[in-house]
Amino acid sequence: MTELRDVVFCSPVRTPVGRFGGALATLDARALARTALTALVERSGLDVDAVDGVVMAQSYPTMEAPAIGRVAALDAGLPVTTAGYQLDRRCGSGLQAVLNAAMEIQTGVSEVVIAAGVESMSNAPLYSEQGRRGVTGPGIMLHDALVRGRLTAGGENFPTPDGNIGGAEVLRRLYGITRDSQDEFALRSHQRAVSAQSSGAFAAEIIPVTVPGRRGDTVVDRDENPRADASLEALEALTPIMRNKEPDATVTAGNSSAQNDAAAAVIVTTPARALELGLVPMLRLRSWAVSGVEPELFGIGPVAATRQALQRAGARLVDLDIIELNEAFAVQAIACLQDWNVDAEDPRVNPRGSGISIGHPIGATGVRILVTLAHEMRALDATLAVETMCIGGGQGLAAVFERV
Repeated sequence: MTELRDVVFCSPVRTPVGRFGGALATLDARALARTALTALVERSGLDVDAVDGVVMAQSYPTMEAPAIGRVAALDAGLPVTTAGYQLDRRCGSGLQAVLNAAMEIQTGVSEVVIAAGVESMSNAPLYSEQGRRGVTGPGIMLHDALVRGRLTAGGENFPTPDGNIGGAEVLRRLYGITRDSQDEFALRSHQRAVSAQSSGAFAAEIIPVTVPGRRGDTVVDRDENPRADASLEALEALTPIMRNKEPDATVTAGNSSAQNDAAAAVIVTTPARALELGLVPMLRLRSWAVSGVEPELFGIGPVAATRQALQRAGARLVDLDIIELNEAFAVQAIACLQDWNVDAEDPRVNPRGSGISIGHPIGATGVRILVTLAHEMRALDATLAVETMCIGGGQGLAAVFERV
């Protein structure tokens, strides 16, 4: 078997992360994806004729942009020879797009691939499977894709009637995680993200997005989700989402990730090809792994995946300079950290915030984290890092990266 080639990541960029119904809500996923790809090419100086394909993650697609990697490539002015597709591994979709692109490079199938992720949760579809065969009864039932995807991720054999929130409450009971610790974790996330905003740390990774409007264009260049006014008092005042069903419930809107809009992209290639194209590598892939767990325990999926990825990289948790653990819920992140015996206040964990503060635009999140990781590794003089995702339906995904 041919030895796998080294893979590097160049010129990672992302849009700001918009709130649900916020500044980016009038732009659909196709527009966000086109914006990210166009900016990636402009910033990097990439020769578009060298791009073999675009792997783009999206978890709530419509048929306005089928196989959105291909559609976005054409919209962004890449040549018709550029292939593209869309993938969905739920919350792990963006990171999986990065890894799929890496595998193409490792095996020699491709020389240059753009890995990207996009989600416009503000425009997630309402849909029906009934109308095409005729309407019977009082009318057509429309499903909300955002809600439905969380209820059906375990299939018939592993129903999740309370969705990911129910699973988060299961972890709270199993691990004995208090409401106070969750709110404190959420506050730290906002504080770290706001600090990064205020210091200009995000400026290098964010591409401004122009949003047309009735009164003219608006340029959005900052994440909307981080709260400078976040406080323990405000978080403690929020009502647990499942309180009516479970009196001891602790998961609130404040200690959970938000629904968001964003896109992100990165160039994936070999060190030699990067040099030929005048690209500057920022990260190298060391290893990765995926794991499966009970769908109800989806939140601890990163534990096994990270263990496997570290073993393959010949590294340990103590060797890591940065641990990017997406914050689907504070309780889920704390559960993983307990299994790893890592303190929830460890400065290596999400140094610039994560899903609770920056937001969680599902298909884009894994690439968004990679973009932030690449820039913060340089700023913090870090050498080795892991990015890991819990995944609705009971999976975990992790990848180990080293700074170039």
